[in-house]
Amino acid sequence: MELKIEQIMKILPHRYPFLLVDRVIDYSDEKITAIKNVSVNEPFFCGHYPQYPIMPGVLLIEGLAQTAGIMILKSMDAKNISPLFLGIDSARFKKEVRPGDTIIYEVHITQRRSSVIKAKGNVTCEGVICAAAELMLGMKYDGGKEE
Repeated sequence: MELKIEQIMKILPHRYPFLLVDRVIDYSDEKITAIKNVSVNEPFFCGHYPQYPIMPGVLLIEGLAQTAGIMILKSMDAKNISPLFLGIDSARFKKEVRPGDTIIYEVHITQRRSSVIKAKGNVTCEGVICAAAELMLGMKYDGGKEE
């Protein structure tokens, strides 16, 4: 099942310039695949680096976490819950992401315990792994407030 940006924005609290997922191309309760089209107009390219723009590795990991958040919230049909990024293990950066690239986030759940979820994810571009990490996410319950 596919999710467009309007649907993603109903699920995640993130907004410009920090929403790093453009579209979900497939998901289930345990696995998700999403994409981000990287444009030269991204605000981080102004300083990283102006003469040779590279997407910061930490943003690749944040994109994985946002993708995991979409999967978790969608599988829980969650209202009044926000995903929180609790930890990163075994993060590796293997290939630069540059303007014009389309990156693919692939995340799968490895463990669920109460409100803490562990997942593994890869960021790929043109079939090559750019980054990989193990993530830990938690759920913040917003006390029944509806927007």
